[in-house]
Amino acid sequence: MAKTLHVDIVSAEQSIFSGEASMVIAPGEAGELGILPEHTPLLTRIKPGTVRILPAIEGGAEEVIYVSGGMMEGQPDMVTVLADTS
Repeated sequence: MAKTLHVDIVSAEQSIFSGEASMVIAPGEAGELGILPEHTPLLTRIKPGTVRILPAIEGGAEEVIYVSGGMMEGQPDMVTVLADTS
């Protein structure tokens, strides 16, 4: 079985996305960040741009969500994005 990440993207107003992914790509302050399962714990600010969520299920559609900045926490089995707005 392939390893996956649980991904939550939230703003102050609402939950934007919650689900499983094989990879998350986000716009970090120093460049794009790619988070895979078993990634070293990470806490970083993100700049305005798109967060791309590659599906856990092969053949699934990639989710693309625009965020106007915020914070991202990466853990070995989950990613949480706290977006300013989306």
